[in-house]
Amino acid sequence: MVLLLVSLLWLQLSCSGDMSASPRADGRPGQQQPPALPRPPCPSDGQASAADDPSWGPHKLALIVPFRERFEELLVFVPFMHTFLNKKKIRHKILVINQVDHYRFNRASLINVGHLESGNDTDYLAMHDVDLLPLNDALDYGFPEDGPFHVASPELHPLYHYKTYVGGILLLTKKHYGMCNGMSNRFWGWGREDDEFYRRLRKAELQLFRPSGITTGYKTFHHIHDPAWRKRDQKRVAAQKQEQFKVDPDGGLTNLRYQVESRQELTISGAPCTVINTNLECDQNQTPWCLLG
Repeated sequence: MVLLLVSLLWLQLSCSGDMSASPRADGRPGQQQPPALPRPPCPSDGQASAADDPSWGPHKLALIVPFRERFEELLVFVPFMHTFLNKKKIRHKILVINQVDHYRFNRASLINVGHLESGNDTDYLAMHDVDLLPLNDALDYGFPEDGPFHVASPELHPLYHYKTYVGGILLLTKKHYGMCNGMSNRFWGWGREDDEFYRRLRKAELQLFRPSGITTGYKTFHHIHDPAWRKRDQKRVAAQKQEQFKVDPDGGLTNLRYQVESRQELTISGAPCTVINTNLECDQNQTPWCLLG
């Protein structure tokens, strides 16, 4: 919790230009200074409106952001998405599900937590990566009544173009998410969980919808992830390699194990969000690859 608040303060000072040059790694003279981290883009100077106008409609979106330590991206993401959704008159709340345990990152389990912790005032959700910003106002974030709506479709996503891709940004009603039993909790580390979820959508006989009439192609989104200094956890240990392509027939919302350590209501450049600090639990008999080493 302290790390989160300190990091957000550092980033806001960085955006305001009040930060001095970074010190040496150990503070001693004569040591080579490490390369500076890239400075994050900053939100606009204007303060975002915190309005949630009931006249915008009966539906409310829970925008679920699986998260760990990507504070410079969060500082950009929250005010950007709050302003974007307000402009489209989408009632919403932003839930940052912050994994604070010592296990490897588990995007799917964090989305499951977001679904369960999102409250009765929301009736649909967006699984939304923190490093993907929509640039085209024609993108639809409305209630996906007919079936899951993949906003970051393969023909628009700047990186992933295979036709079964459903990651990045996916909208579902809570009813449809429950029909899939949520996402599998078996995927620790980066990747594969969204490919398995595509199979769940098919098993639940849900039709997948994608944007039409979008002419901006691969420039539809801004991808703010910098792989040069933020490495993804792509390591596959032996047991994980054997299991990574299998379908999880039983796991999901029904076997999710977690504890909420705390909740924090934050405002970033006038945009509200809720940070849910979460400890996931791992059955190492089932998924020993939740730990490395």
